[in-house]
Amino acid sequence: MLTKSSPISTQSNLFHSELFSQLDVKDPLIQLANTINWTVFDDAFEQHYSQDNGRPSKPIRLMVGLLLLKQLENLSDERVVLQFKRNPYYQYFCGYSNYMPGMPCNATELVHFRKRIGVKGFNLIFKMSVALHGKQAQESSVLIDTTVQEKTSLTPLMPNLPLKSSIALISWQSVMAFNNAEPMLKRLKTAALAFVTSAMLKSVPKQKALTRLRTIANKLIRELQRKLPQYLLFEIYQKHFLFYQRVLAQKPKDKNKIYSLHEPDVYVIAKGKDHKQYEYGNKVSIVSTKDTNIIVGVASHDKNIHDSKTLTVAISHANSNRNKPIKQAVCDRGYVGAKVVLGANIILPKKALKRDNRYQRDKKRKLCKRRAAIEPIIGHLKSDFRLSRNLLKGQVGDEINV
Repeated sequence: MLTKSSPISTQSNLFHSELFSQLDVKDPLIQLANTINWTVFDDAFEQHYSQDNGRPSKPIRLMVGLLLLKQLENLSDERVVLQFKRNPYYQYFCGYSNYMPGMPCNATELVHFRKRIGVKGFNLIFKMSVALHGKQAQESSVLIDTTVQEKTSLTPLMPNLPLKSSIALISWQSVMAFNNAEPMLKRLKTAALAFVTSAMLKSVPKQKALTRLRTIANKLIRELQRKLPQYLLFEIYQKHFLFYQRVLAQKPKDKNKIYSLHEPDVYVIAKGKDHKQYEYGNKVSIVSTKDTNIIVGVASHDKNIHDSKTLTVAISHANSNRNKPIKQAVCDRGYVGAKVVLGANIILPKKALKRDNRYQRDKKRKLCKRRAAIEPIIGHLKSDFRLSRNLLKGQVGDEINV
């Protein structure tokens, strides 16, 4: 059942002082809380709640405020709930007029709220943040660049996936009370130990141990398919078996490989630098204004496509958050091939044309130099605002984290 967010009262209380009278009114969080139109979120998200039955929910302003603080302060769900208890500025930001000594909610309620509002809800929050900047976010010229949002998966190694697949299949056998779960686990440990001990030796025993791991996993799949009832096999577990068979059959030089069992949509992006040649995650587009450096659009891409093909999604998302369409986008040489996208001229660094005069050449050179301003913005997003490591699951988690 929906709990309405109560507005903060400025009237003084006879028995205790209000939070607003004890805090610094010039603090950025206080000013931001007074600037945001919180009723927009109440009106947009009330459709996700029942109106007359069920347990009373937490106020929508509290949940939205905690999500904003989580991103602003680079905190986990558990930490932002704990900091709310200790920090009165957090409590005022989330709509509390009096100090509350307890926890506002359980950390898992933030997970449920993210699933409840979905990607559309986070797009609304992002659009509100762009609208706070007013005319400064309406520049006709923008800067666009791509980066990689890495996932929390281990660096892919060939024995990891067969080993983890076998462990998952053995756990199924244990749950279903099949007899050969323990002997298979013993064989699996022996094969895994053989691979570890042969890792420093020649490649022949190492490859032999890896083949043994795959053999055990395939045998587990065949036994489960033979012993499971037909209705369970085809209605529930068939897609899981097909997934594990694909993992075990893939080779190092195959395309569209699976790098993680719990994140099968992760793909590899070649970085081309000595300290980190490859990154595992998904590609992200960032759109910022040219002069004021305000981020007006973001886009998450589920496939490793060429940069020039990411412009349509990035520019359309930026246009949806603004009143004026983008007329000019400055990009780097990775966007070669794009000229005009959704009415926006794409400016790329290249040799000056012979017909250009001195003024036109200087203008293009100045624009291309200005493009470098988006690089530190991406660096701050990664180091300070949770873009370097995505902890949310699936493609929906990729879009929400961006």
